[in-house]
Amino acid sequence: MKVDTLIHARWIIPIEPTNTVYENHSIAIKDDKIEGILPSDDARNKFSAMKEHHLDQHALIPGLINAHTHSAMTLLRGLANDLPLIEWLNEHIWPAEQKWVNSKFVKDGTEIAVAEMIRGGTTCFNDMYFFPDQTAEVCANVGMRVVVGLILIDFPTSWANNPDEYLLKGEQVHDTYRHNPLVNTAFAPHAPYTVSDESLKRINMLAEELDIPIHMHVHETALEIEQSIEHYGKRPLQRLIDLGVISPRMLAVHMTQLEQTEIAELAKFGVSVAHCPESNLKLASGFCPAAQLHNAGINVCIGTDGTASNNDLDMFGEMRTAAIVAKAVAKDSTVLDAHTTLKMATLNGAKALGLHESIGSLKKGKQADIVAINLNQLETAPLYEPLSQIIYAGNREQVSDVWIAGNQVLKKRELTTMEYSRLMEKAKNWEKKIKPRFEKT
Repeated sequence: MKVDTLIHARWIIPIEPTNTVYENHSIAIKDDKIEGILPSDDARNKFSAMKEHHLDQHALIPGLINAHTHSAMTLLRGLANDLPLIEWLNEHIWPAEQKWVNSKFVKDGTEIAVAEMIRGGTTCFNDMYFFPDQTAEVCANVGMRVVVGLILIDFPTSWANNPDEYLLKGEQVHDTYRHNPLVNTAFAPHAPYTVSDESLKRINMLAEELDIPIHMHVHETALEIEQSIEHYGKRPLQRLIDLGVISPRMLAVHMTQLEQTEIAELAKFGVSVAHCPESNLKLASGFCPAAQLHNAGINVCIGTDGTASNNDLDMFGEMRTAAIVAKAVAKDSTVLDAHTTLKMATLNGAKALGLHESIGSLKKGKQADIVAINLNQLETAPLYEPLSQIIYAGNREQVSDVWIAGNQVLKKRELTTMEYSRLMEKAKNWEKKIKPRFEKT
């Protein structure tokens, strides 16, 4: 049988079936899908490939899914550090965005972010930012998979002046890319404290009509809870429930302030939670009870948040932090084991975004979103068990090759659809613009 690509690997970690590691197996790719996974000797006999890759010291995993980020904010990386969330937002990030954010800012910032993510094994990201049309265009051009957030916030920005304009422009982005195989959409109301009841009701109606997710910061800080009780007489989650917004299409981000009854409500309504441990730690926002949520049957996935608060888009670091912090919070070293953590960063993310039928695991018929990790490195030696080694010792520098929809976008650490030197030049140009003004404030 003729196929486009055969990848022979020392290990394949498919996620489905659970806790499975295939040794000396191969993946066959035809067009944009996985045609088969089978022992390498059998693959050589069964398939004739145009391209063949021998990765004898590598593990293949599904492409990592960054379930929450603000990609264009790479241009604000390191702008304001060591501050509480509200001060960080009100006095630094939002003023910088008012000054600098436009279509070019988002285009350049997204390109840099996409390159960083591909080099780190991320093949799909769920974005929330202004000018989603630019984010979608970048990803379509370079072959990156994305869920573009149709942002809404109840004050004017360079993207839109009012809720009507946000929604109109968002629907236009959805319509433009609804047939693009790499670009999906989700409504992205920023947070309960920045979006009105009326806007949330409209988003909920439109999300059902278009059958797309709702992606929102919820219960991120203790102050958010206090202000909601003061203004609405109820906690944010209860307000969202009362408005009918909470449903299986909701992806709630952060969730560091949860009571036991609220965990039960999340499970009842089938909500997914995007866990962003490093951003939460850096901003001292609190701890998401990820293990408790997982044990309650809630779909928990992993995101990096934006580089302004993380300060990277490194899903390897995020997985390790998620696993280790969960153990400390639960006071139980057995929770969020290596397989569960990798599943959170792959299949769980796909499920949260409504894409689990096509991505998130290595399985015949699914999209060929594949990451190769070179485990023949001092940092992961000696090697007794590849899966746990990836989570607890591996790093993004060990990602050697990446395929998205069967297209190789990283080859031996080199980007194939983007020019590294040009991206560095763009980053330096923005640094020259922003740094002098930032230093004066």
